[in-house]
Amino acid sequence: MHLPLLFPSFPAATPPVPVKMADKPVPVVEKRLMDVKLGELPRWVAGRNLTPNGLVAGVFGAYDRYYNKYINVKKGGIGGVAMFLFGYVAISYVWSYEHLKHDRWRKYH
Repeated sequence: MHLPLLFPSFPAATPPVPVKMADKPVPVVEKRLMDVKLGELPRWVAGRNLTPNGLVAGVFGAYDRYYNKYINVKKGGIGGVAMFLFGYVAISYVWSYEHLKHDRWRKYH
């Protein structure tokens, strides 16, 4: 029997690779909402731009993210459009609920 075939030689032990930690902690105001912890939420909200221009910019930014994620794709389906239509139906129902509430059939006796 040939021993090198049964026990192949391994290279010499390499020194351990140092574990990289995050470079710098991210400021709370630059984090996404999903990454903010509950205790950091007031500081995160205080860092938002709540002026009318900031709110309009936020709505347009949300629309751009939605459009690029669900509508403007190479192999698109009905999912993005269906989600938009479902949201429209839900919002219109909430807006007209007070009117619809009075039009229900009632039993008068």
